[in-house]
Amino acid sequence: MVAWIVALIAVAVAIWSATRTYQARREAYGASARVELTERQAKAAEARTLALTEEIRQLARKRIPAAATALSHRSAPVPGLREASGIEGDAARLLTEAVQAARTAVLEERGRVDAAARSAMRGTSAKIQSLLNQSQHLLHELQHEYDDPRILQLDFRNELALRRTQATAVLCDAWPGLARQNSPLVEVVLGAQSRVPGYERIKVANHLRQERLALVARAAEPLAIALAELLANATAYSHPDTEVPVTVQQTAGRGALILVDDAGIGMDDDALERARTLLAGPSEVLLTELGDPPQTGFAVVGRLIARYGFSCHIESSPYGGMRAMLRIPAHLLTVIDDDRTLSVLAPKPVRALPAEAADAGHGAGVEPAAPGPAEPVDASAPEAVVPAPAVPAPAGPDGASGEAAPPAGLPTRRRRSRRAASPEAPADRQRAAEEEPGLRTPERAGAAWAALQQGTLSGRNAPATPPQAPPESPSDDQGDET
Repeated sequence: MVAWIVALIAVAVAIWSATRTYQARREAYGASARVELTERQAKAAEARTLALTEEIRQLARKRIPAAATALSHRSAPVPGLREASGIEGDAARLLTEAVQAARTAVLEERGRVDAAARSAMRGTSAKIQSLLNQSQHLLHELQHEYDDPRILQLDFRNELALRRTQATAVLCDAWPGLARQNSPLVEVVLGAQSRVPGYERIKVANHLRQERLALVARAAEPLAIALAELLANATAYSHPDTEVPVTVQQTAGRGALILVDDAGIGMDDDALERARTLLAGPSEVLLTELGDPPQTGFAVVGRLIARYGFSCHIESSPYGGMRAMLRIPAHLLTVIDDDRTLSVLAPKPVRALPAEAADAGHGAGVEPAAPGPAEPVDASAPEAVVPAPAVPAPAGPDGASGEAAPPAGLPTRRRRSRRAASPEAPADRQRAAEEEPGLRTPERAGAAWAALQQGTLSGRNAPATPPQAPPESPSDDQGDET
């Protein structure tokens, strides 16, 4: 009996020991699993911390600088999150918000800096423009007193500097600085031509139906500034040996159109899109977005377009370069009085077809071609295209003309050759001038220049008189303001 009791006790102890051992093993295994899980969690937290640190480093070194660069260069890439799988939730959202906040802060600071720069340049431009206008008046006085071609060169360079100053002032939202009366459109075009280097390459063709078509006073100088910028681009980006044809014509909607063509290098797609954006007249153009050195031509035209209501479009030109089309709406146009004398330098309107020829063409079912860019007749060229006379040529003794007369109104090519001097030539030219005062021919232009040169030569050969001191100009005592 005692043996059985001892055996049972031993069995119970063995069972209890086995149970305790099993429980201890389970607890040890659970503790090991918990330690391993803790280690894995620690490693994951360390990896996330490292990834977040790298993202913050990339945010400071790459993403924010790239976002600031993209404000000026729209094609510049802005990198995103470095490890999208490692950064999620609030961390990724906060990093993106940090980039947006930096972009906003940069824009605000650029706006403040640009406004301060515009204000400083606006004041400086006004002072420089005033001084250049004073210099221009002094040069005009010297031109009347001294016959020195260098004064003309100085006057032209002063005009170039004045144009650049006006363009800078307009870009800084300033007034153009010059008030005009109602001005003939062709004279405004000639005025813009005179402000451009290489003006002798610009050939103006007048296709206006109304010779006295003019710009209203408030739009005359702004349009001259805009056209001068377009002409400057055309001459600067084309070969010096090529011409820049300019065509002035009226549109069907009672407006006017100025075409400027060049045979230059053209523009790629990105530059063309950027130019069209500037010409659309955006509400604000930052000075820092114009490049280094700044290219202000289209930006100036865009500012004037937004302020005065005309428009401009550029496209590829049939001459190989670019074509700028400056459209003037009807409310900016007027007609000046007949008693006002037009400039003798303004080209006369080119008639594509006389009235009789146009009526005949319509009767025959032929539509007249619209006038395109044309070039004025050059008296020094060996050949020139001149409009054929509307009246028939005089017949010879045998009742027929020496050459077959071309159809009335169509342009024909005539070779110019030197004519033998005859005593009747001056009298014939004078009589022709009296009979047709409104017709301008190369012979009349040559005779006028010959008379001018003869008068200049006779004036130089006259006995010299003691030079007199030039009258003191009231602008001489005006110094710089501080």
